[in-house]
Amino acid sequence: MRRILVILALPLMLAACMGEQVWSEQHEIDAVAYRDPGPATLTLVTVMNKRSGNGAHTGLIINASQRVIWDPAGTFKHEAIPERNDVIYGASPRVVNYYTDYHARETFDVILQTVEVSPEIAERIKRAVEANGAVAKAQCGTVTSRILRGIPGFESLRQTPFPKKIRDDFAELPGVRTQFIQDDDPDDNWQNLLDIQL
Repeated sequence: MRRILVILALPLMLAACMGEQVWSEQHEIDAVAYRDPGPATLTLVTVMNKRSGNGAHTGLIINASQRVIWDPAGTFKHEAIPERNDVIYGASPRVVNYYTDYHARETFDVILQTVEVSPEIAERIKRAVEANGAVAKAQCGTVTSRILRGIPGFESLRQTPFPKKIRDDFAELPGVRTQFIQDDDPDDNWQNLLDIQL
């Protein structure tokens, strides 16, 4: 009887380990493809809780053959911005600005840490997040740090579920540039997304 219950519960357990499946069509992605004209870069995005001082979310902005945002288990969604399983395409300056503004609010700050990488490394990171699939809730730090640890130059990062620890490890990488973003938007700032004009 116990074995039957385990077998019946297995699909539910597996579903809980998966994130929300989103799959934009290729023509939608192609229509908005954007690459920043500067060097290939990787930006770690850390959302910090102002009250507790703890990390609340981890993401990546990857400027490779095109610039994408990796928002694992994230809530940033807009019908005009294509996504495939936590990878947001068309990451133009305006979209990146909306992404950071969406996360920065009266109770959260955003820290951007950027390092230059080779075009090959940027592309390898982009392919790794695309291949990962959707991330389950509360797994953004664990999955992001696991992916980065497998990339040459980022092996020193610890695999951890805690965004603040990933931020601290990332700060030790050579050549990191840090940007701190604060905003006094209310926590319920969904209107910011609805107002996006692309």
